[in-house]
Amino acid sequence: MPQRLYLEQFGPIQALPVLHYRMEFAQLARMAFQRVRPDAVAIELPHTLEVPFLRALRRLPQISVISYRCKTKEKEETVYLLVEPADPLVEAARLALEQGLPLHLIDVDSDSYPRHAEQLPDSYSICRIGLEAYYREYRAACGDQLPDREDRRREQGMAFRLQELARRHQRVLLVCGMAHLERIKQHYHTPLAAPLERVRREGVGVFNLHPESCGEILAEFPFLSAVHEYRRSALPDEPLENGAGLRKRFHALELISGGKQEVPEEQLLDNAIRRTARHLGCEGLFLDRQRVIYRLFSEAARHYRQETGESLHLWQKRAFFRFARNYALAGGMLLPDLFQMLAAARGCIDDNFAYAFCRLAVCYPWQQESSDLGTIRISPEEIWGGSRRIRFRPRQKRDKGLSRFGFLKRKRERRPGEWLEGFDDPSICSYPPEDLAIEDYGRFLKRKGSMQLSEELSRSEKFCGSMLDGIDIRETMRNIHEGAIYVREQLRARGGVGCLVVVFDEDRRNRKFPYRMTWLGEHDQESDMAFYATDPAENVVGPGICRCEYGGFLLSYPPRRMLDVWEDPDYRLAASRAEVLLMAALDYSTEKYVVYAAAKPPRSIFKQMAARLDRRIVYIPLGSLSPVKLRRMRVMHILAGKDKREIAGEYVW
Repeated sequence: MPQRLYLEQFGPIQALPVLHYRMEFAQLARMAFQRVRPDAVAIELPHTLEVPFLRALRRLPQISVISYRCKTKEKEETVYLLVEPADPLVEAARLALEQGLPLHLIDVDSDSYPRHAEQLPDSYSICRIGLEAYYREYRAACGDQLPDREDRRREQGMAFRLQELARRHQRVLLVCGMAHLERIKQHYHTPLAAPLERVRREGVGVFNLHPESCGEILAEFPFLSAVHEYRRSALPDEPLENGAGLRKRFHALELISGGKQEVPEEQLLDNAIRRTARHLGCEGLFLDRQRVIYRLFSEAARHYRQETGESLHLWQKRAFFRFARNYALAGGMLLPDLFQMLAAARGCIDDNFAYAFCRLAVCYPWQQESSDLGTIRISPEEIWGGSRRIRFRPRQKRDKGLSRFGFLKRKRERRPGEWLEGFDDPSICSYPPEDLAIEDYGRFLKRKGSMQLSEELSRSEKFCGSMLDGIDIRETMRNIHEGAIYVREQLRARGGVGCLVVVFDEDRRNRKFPYRMTWLGEHDQESDMAFYATDPAENVVGPGICRCEYGGFLLSYPPRRMLDVWEDPDYRLAASRAEVLLMAALDYSTEKYVVYAAAKPPRSIFKQMAARLDRRIVYIPLGSLSPVKLRRMRVMHILAGKDKREIAGEYVW
């Protein structure tokens, strides 16, 4: 790993070249402070803003906005200066105040400074190549550009003030933009006069930034700034939620004590930030933006699971990070910004996850609407000159018949433990509407498997004398340079589809889905079923009614033939419960083909096993199926006795 920190030295000045409002450079400012141990700190801000800037510093970690009017020849406009923790100038000034060192704002106040839009490499590259290589490449690419009049005036003014500081201090830490450092260094060794400039600016105000504006205008997204803020001092304690979440889930024994207690949403979001700050390494370790993004995704997935009951699959995670990476590379960056991550979350998963991701990404726990200062809302257009917009359409339940919290107005316990009285019947059964839905979905997957087989057996050839099953437009266009027409022969697979296996989660460690069951069909139109699922006792939703989620299931038709597959010694060599279901499907299938829908295909040994039984496995990736439909199919309810079917509709949700 290269040395990340690099300082330019001239005289007693130790200079750190930075990019403004980037978290990596804020960390470098902290590292430079620890290495140099300066007598004084100088930063690239005008001294006319010293009083409001110091007041904003003392309010940190609350974010402040310094505002003043700027008059040019063309117009008068409002200038905003954000004082946020992830800015290297703010970090250096803050450390100076904490250590009681002199802080000098050495820039020249200017009204006519033009807006520069430089395309610079991603600051994350410093984590890999170090600041010295980054600064060297920047100078090679931009060092030949001639400064404009205002840049020369500012750089000469800063060099003059550094000369004055050098006479009074032995070690001065300078933090300034890398666009100016080389010319400041050159001017420092030449005789200079005090610059002609404004010595006082009227109408400067300090405001508290409204919490809803944080996610839109902060240079670094708030979650990253909050993690950086927590890691400036001793790491926070591990948050204890006692299993509570955004969605209430009851265990049967907990109903007696009234169920779990909900934690406020603000506290849960803060806990996620604390957990991230604590799990990213020891205190003082350089914060890796890539790892922060990964933790943000993981915490958002956790909240998404608590809210919707759905877990993200590995293929969804892989698609998210691949899409976000490619989106960033298309813009010349190494890692995505917040907008790109939100677009990836919405496109690769769904709007509900994108909303959960956004809610956590824009959380900054210290920012409150009420404060000792006036609160101001600022739009991205006012401070950055433009914005990008993205819309979320999370699924919502109907307003009619629902409470104002969005949950069904299903019946509640009149006294603790009332619902436990419904478990007096030792027999269990399923909920018929869910049986019909899963049978229908099973028929759909069998048809899809048959179509996939037909696609595999079809072939295309040049038109000679027969049209076969019609013109193959795709193959004809692909070979249009030949000037020939291709026709397609659609062959049919011999034999039908027998058993069906759907695996939502393999759960190779056997931790998440402890409940296993084999059910026989109640009539001739219902399949036998074997499944593994979450523990029904963890989510009691009514008297004798439990809600659980499939990890995987097997459907076998005709019914009333299946033994208990979980106790069958023929399947003891299976490495997971998903493989038990597949082995049973090969055994019980009365047709040649067995459909296997899962996130990844089965091991190659199962192809050999199927061949010995004169069977063939048709693999359907879960990614090719509707995620909305899959979510619906995962939920099931187990009833303690057939008498519960009459009342289950009031509690099933």
